[in-house]
Amino acid sequence: MTSRITRLALAAALLGSLAPAAALAQDCATGPVTVGFLPKLDTDPYFQVAKTGADEAQKEIGGEVVQQAPSQATAEAQIEFINNLVSQQVKVIAISGNDANAVAPALKRAMAQGIRVISYDSDVAPAARTLFLNQAKGDSLAEMMLESMAQLIGGEGEFAILSSTPTATNQNAWIDFMKARLAGDPKFAKMKLVQVAYGEESEQVNQQQALALAQAFPNLKGIIVPAGIGLPAAARALEQAGMTGKIKLTGLAPASLIRKYIESGAAQDIWWNVKDLGYLTYYAAQALAQCKLDGKPGSTFAAGRLGEYKVGDGGEVVLGPAEIVTPANVGEFAF
Repeated sequence: MTSRITRLALAAALLGSLAPAAALAQDCATGPVTVGFLPKLDTDPYFQVAKTGADEAQKEIGGEVVQQAPSQATAEAQIEFINNLVSQQVKVIAISGNDANAVAPALKRAMAQGIRVISYDSDVAPAARTLFLNQAKGDSLAEMMLESMAQLIGGEGEFAILSSTPTATNQNAWIDFMKARLAGDPKFAKMKLVQVAYGEESEQVNQQQALALAQAFPNLKGIIVPAGIGLPAAARALEQAGMTGKIKLTGLAPASLIRKYIESGAAQDIWWNVKDLGYLTYYAAQALAQCKLDGKPGSTFAAGRLGEYKVGDGGEVVLGPAEIVTPANVGEFAF
């Protein structure tokens, strides 16, 4: 498999310089098209809920939703699925990237064949897509996670980060932002980041890593888990080890999956309406395919019940602000 992927990557790299010209030459669809959704992982409930939003949008404006995803959260696995979607002749690929740069050659190859490419949830290299549908401003999410951790541990003490994979675009950007804030903001001067660990998009690995962090750092007061699978897994692991509340948790996860930990004060959460992200992505994909949207900064498009959206710098479209989920508002989040 490795050699075949390598050959495809090399071929795509040769075509890469042609992608922008090809994109300009793409035909405008005269009606709704088939949109291929490619999440990071097929078993992640986050992407299953996002698809319900895409399905809702499809019922409103037509076209077709095809969602396929690998069983392993790797770039190599996603490349195979990119090629599968190309062979199925979808008109738009919407991808949540496992590795921004590693998947780029395959996406450029798709663009060179007239397929439009957008990213959602986790971005890919900007040259390999037209739009990025972002759930919330990355800096704001990182700020909220750090602020939430500070609230939970009283603004001082050791904490760790349990991320998804070392190559995850969005998590790495959030971690870099948090490190910069820790180094430069007096408000966080008494907080110490002791380690960044990785759960590899696996419930079992996240549980193991959460316990390993607790054992490695006896004075650990909290863990930030910026991954939907990881936060519930870490909460269960600490509960089974009798450490619920001793080590506070915050991060990104479906609020419903950790509701009891939020209500008990052992955890907080930063969350948004995941269904709406899929809904917005589908509307954007159809507008792009039908040339109702060109992806340039300042251009706008209608997104059904969500209203009108504007494209920002770098082709970014932001769903809206997230919230810190606490015992006071946890009931507002259905997922």
